[in-house]
Amino acid sequence: MRTTFTPFFPAWLHVLGPMGPRLKNGFKAVQALTLNGLEGRLGAYLPGDLLTPPAAKQNSRERIFPLGRTFFCWIWQMLQLNSSCREVVRQVQALFALRGGGPVDEHTSAYCQARTRLPQQLLQKALGASAMAATQRAPRLALLQSRRLKAVDGTGLRAPDTPANQERYPQPSNQKSGCGFPVVRLVSIFCVASGVILAQCTGSLLQPELSLFYSLFSQLQKGDILIGDRAFGNFVVLALLSRIGVDFIGRVPIRIRKVDFRQGQRLGPYDCLLCWTKGPHPSRWLGPWQWESLAQSLTVRIVRTRISIKGFRVREMTLVTTLLDARLYPKEQILAAYLRRWQLELCLRDLKATLGLRDLKCLSPDMLQKELLVGLLMHNLLRCVMAEAAQTQNAQLERISFKGSLDALRQFSAAMAQTRSIKKCRQLWQTLLQTLANDLVPHRPARREPRAVKRRPKYPRLNKPRHNYVDRWSRNKRRRVSRAKNNNEPN
Repeated sequence: MRTTFTPFFPAWLHVLGPMGPRLKNGFKAVQALTLNGLEGRLGAYLPGDLLTPPAAKQNSRERIFPLGRTFFCWIWQMLQLNSSCREVVRQVQALFALRGGGPVDEHTSAYCQARTRLPQQLLQKALGASAMAATQRAPRLALLQSRRLKAVDGTGLRAPDTPANQERYPQPSNQKSGCGFPVVRLVSIFCVASGVILAQCTGSLLQPELSLFYSLFSQLQKGDILIGDRAFGNFVVLALLSRIGVDFIGRVPIRIRKVDFRQGQRLGPYDCLLCWTKGPHPSRWLGPWQWESLAQSLTVRIVRTRISIKGFRVREMTLVTTLLDARLYPKEQILAAYLRRWQLELCLRDLKATLGLRDLKCLSPDMLQKELLVGLLMHNLLRCVMAEAAQTQNAQLERISFKGSLDALRQFSAAMAQTRSIKKCRQLWQTLLQTLANDLVPHRPARREPRAVKRRPKYPRLNKPRHNYVDRWSRNKRRRVSRAKNNNEPN
């Protein structure tokens, strides 16, 4: 009996088998297509052999969702603000119907299984390659002897309330059981020049940020300058970074370290060298042998400035750094480098609010890791597009809008997918880059954005497990019950 290869569903062999070579040719016509042809726009920032399927075992078979299509479908999903898997499947159905590729199952099971087969190492490799591509295209900062500036920061992301997620990433301890969500703690190292994420580490709320940051030390290189907030400006972090030849700029934790400019070696107004000593109590996130190996003292440089903007209260900012040479590293450049850290705060906002990663959607811890990596990868790829626009159109990279770039890439990629002309695609891509360079964010140095919410929630917070919660009666029902009670009361 003759057997025919059916790339869609083996159960349809009796229907698709008689088509013979026509089915195989039709499958070849669509097997390389992805949603909006993203591999042609964003694949230039990734290694050419990244999505080469293996010769055997997992991801080697020809399917509706092979390795390359699954990868770019997930990228497209993040481009649509982390949309649902159903929307991806509907797009693939439309694509196959347009190109004559045969029927596609309307359920999301095949796509979800394909996402589970996507290797996590592949996503990590793509994340590193996209970071390198954006860094090469971004202009180098003329600060602090043009050394590499990196920044570290942490945040929290909510995950679906499933038993597996609660076990790996338990909810905050001050919330009642069943009333909160698992929280994934994310610590990232950013490139200050391009805004891309160079490295990341995740953990639960039970793991300190400094412990997660310590696991990223292998991603730092000798000669880097790291910028962090006051959570990282302590003796232990500075001593560990000095070992690997990395300098630090950060806020001084005033509650822990009191600064007296009358002591130490004076370098200028509110600029001096001080000697910090190791505290008497061991660090909670270092092992005993690591704590004992730390130096007993460390020379640091303390600078202070007063920020005075009309209409705002005067604030003082005290920084600690291991850049001790005042001639090579002037105080003004140290302050300017630290002020650029605010741009990295906006990068976290772009991840959580703009790309929709504040609330992750996967139901298992392993898939949460992959979902987060794909979201970070989409962030880096968009930064690559922004860096290319700044490089080719002579625009300021920090003034190119992330949200505007996301919207423009979504619309232009859909337009490029509708044309068959390579020349027209290149023209549309150049138009996209020119559009990003022309649509710059206004320069507003004195703008103030308070961390407060104007919109109030419509419903009360869930303060007990859902199965024990009793909805409050409506106003009309409360009135009816009140009238009934009054009528039944004896005179």
